[in-house]
Amino acid sequence: MAVTRDIVEAHVHPRRVMARLLAMGLREDRAIAMLMGSCLLLFMSQWPYRARQAHETGGILTDTIQHDAVGLIFVLPLLAYGLAALLRLVTRAIGAKADYYSARLALFWALLASTPAVVLAGMTKGFIGPGPAHTAVGALWLVIFLWILINSLIEAEQ
Repeated sequence: MAVTRDIVEAHVHPRRVMARLLAMGLREDRAIAMLMGSCLLLFMSQWPYRARQAHETGGILTDTIQHDAVGLIFVLPLLAYGLAALLRLVTRAIGAKADYYSARLALFWALLASTPAVVLAGMTKGFIGPGPAHTAVGALWLVIFLWILINSLIEAEQ
């Protein structure tokens, strides 16, 4: 199934999508592709706001975009692997039996599946500016991310 269809389905039936992903076997290449794709989308979602900042302050757009690239494309994947390991240790402490790959896949998939809300948050921040609308869309992203992550972890346990 196409990843775009999986993303749409994950908002309604996240456990079903995670079961399909786990049924494909141990595919670290697929997991890192999900992570890198979501990092790239997170990076691009910042562009409208960075353009707004450059316009308002008279700064240089490429400088801020370069800083975002370093943070979101090079540093965030390393942090995500560490967070996935920490997530696995926390779930192990509460009695979960899933392995480290399942925790990585659940985290990376939740990040990728929730990127449409991140793109919407970036557009809101870029076109409307920081404020209540951006906060509401950011909260929506957090709810979607946690919904998919928790259900994916539950499915990994079965």
